[in-house]
Amino acid sequence: MALIFRLSDYRRRHKARISFNRSELSQLLSLYSTRVAAGEWRDYAIDHENGMAVFSIFRRTSERPAFSICKTISSKGQLFSVFDATRRLNRSANLADALTIFDKRPRLVRD
Repeated sequence: MALIFRLSDYRRRHKARISFNRSELSQLLSLYSTRVAAGEWRDYAIDHENGMAVFSIFRRTSERPAFSICKTISSKGQLFSVFDATRRLNRSANLADALTIFDKRPRLVRD
């Protein structure tokens, strides 16, 4: 005997899926490629969790993310937050403003 599930009931119980749009991905990947060329970053991951989308940046593939950029949506609108491994560094309603934290951070110099 088959069980029938109504997908509309399932969707109502779960929050809407949040994702990065094309312009946001372009900004994130532009920053990422610049830092990869400088030898600072090596890998990234995009995750979609309940109520948020996360772009994680790794210095080495086997480590924890060095930075994470989260997109959340609330009743006030969308919000972008930048985290390092232990704390929130910046938060803004605009992705470009949230990413300005990377302009201020000193870059690593390779010998």
